[in-house]
Amino acid sequence: MPSKNIKNLINTLIIGAGECADILLKEIQKKKQSVYNIIGIIDDDEKKVNTFLNGFLVLGDRNDILSIVEVKSVDLIILAIPSLDSVEKKNILDICRKTSASIKVMPDLYELFNEKITLSKLRNIDYKDLLGREEIFLDINGIDKYIKDKVILITGGGGSIGSELCRQVARYSPKILLILDIYENGAYEVENELKRKYKALDLKVIIASVRDRIRLNFIFQEYRPSIVFHAAAHKHVPLMEFNIQEAVTNNVEGTLNLVEVSHKYNVDTFVMISTDKAVNPTNVMGVTKRICEMIVQAKNKESDTEFVSVRFGNVLGSNGSVIPLFKKQIEQGGPITLTDKEITRYFMLISEAVQLVIQAATFAKGGEIFVLDMGEPVKIYDLVKSLINFLSPDSHIEINIIGLRPGEKLYEELLLNKEDLIKTSNNKILIEQPEDLDFGQLKLNLKKLFVACNRSCNVEELKRKLKNFVPNYKYS
Repeated sequence: MPSKNIKNLINTLIIGAGECADILLKEIQKKKQSVYNIIGIIDDDEKKVNTFLNGFLVLGDRNDILSIVEVKSVDLIILAIPSLDSVEKKNILDICRKTSASIKVMPDLYELFNEKITLSKLRNIDYKDLLGREEIFLDINGIDKYIKDKVILITGGGGSIGSELCRQVARYSPKILLILDIYENGAYEVENELKRKYKALDLKVIIASVRDRIRLNFIFQEYRPSIVFHAAAHKHVPLMEFNIQEAVTNNVEGTLNLVEVSHKYNVDTFVMISTDKAVNPTNVMGVTKRICEMIVQAKNKESDTEFVSVRFGNVLGSNGSVIPLFKKQIEQGGPITLTDKEITRYFMLISEAVQLVIQAATFAKGGEIFVLDMGEPVKIYDLVKSLINFLSPDSHIEINIIGLRPGEKLYEELLLNKEDLIKTSNNKILIEQPEDLDFGQLKLNLKKLFVACNRSCNVEELKRKLKNFVPNYKYS
């Protein structure tokens, strides 16, 4: 119970009368100097209403939240149901946000993984909690067997997708986790985070570029990775439109280097992270990633290594994505810049996408392009309005429409051929039928492309050469 000597006690309402709430209440009761004054508990189970949990009364269900907060002068609401699916979490949080109380949530079960439930794990609500995403089901045992005691290499390991891959792979006790990145700051931050969290993890950070084939050979010779997740890439659409040589060298040549070195050193599985912008591309970034998919599929035909790609749309909160930019513009009082009022995009949380990437890797037989079901496309204008309502509900922030940027589409596609999809045991992961590609001929043509990039700065000429690889590439 809270100490009577402590001033400014926080009147607290707990949502959920299950195991999580039980643990939190016991922790609060043990603390002699607890600041939490528990007003009561909310639970939708009719059988629990008017019963007690650790001496605290279950006052009602979610329909009673608004009145209880007002009548009992509640300062803080704690949502203590980590097993709650995203849609139900959003519905409950929408009710809570109508009150004047602050809100804290317990991370969901996948975020917690094997960690203990404690008060220190409570966090503020985030815009991600309000998306109402459909729950993702994983074969945890299958993933554990796939990762455990293996040497795992993750390129671009300091970036948004790469760092989340590192976090999730680390949970499954790999023999060695190799983080490869040319940018030292991101890799350094991930290293420190994982070393704090996983004391026994054998972790190596390698500062290197996928462009450097000689260096890659030394790395593979020394560590002999079993599984490679290739997340290193340039992915900013407008920037790559005016830096074609860089996009080709880093994305295409870097992937070719990594694919050939992985084959040489008998990697078991190679997984390339791709993008929906590779489908019917209209920009340089997209067409280079489509060529990368072709390299991966073609090499699979002549290798014992299982070469696969995983294709998905935008991930919320990644470096350079629209959400951090919109948040910053809202915090500054606006205006928000939007390219087109009708523009739509597929969205997924980084954690969701990476969970499915790892799950897809366990399904790999070689040559597949796994396509993640991103749900329905989101209208960016509606997303902006929701963000304004969440971050600054009382403000009147202007939204400026500035027109599509070079290479930008109004909408993205995930599939080249919607007719030939193959289902997997996970309803969020589909397979696009592989193409019949000859690696030798593809590599010969790529060498000519690399020579052209070294000799020419003519944007039109280089775009025409890219179109030779991907005839449905439409450029302006």
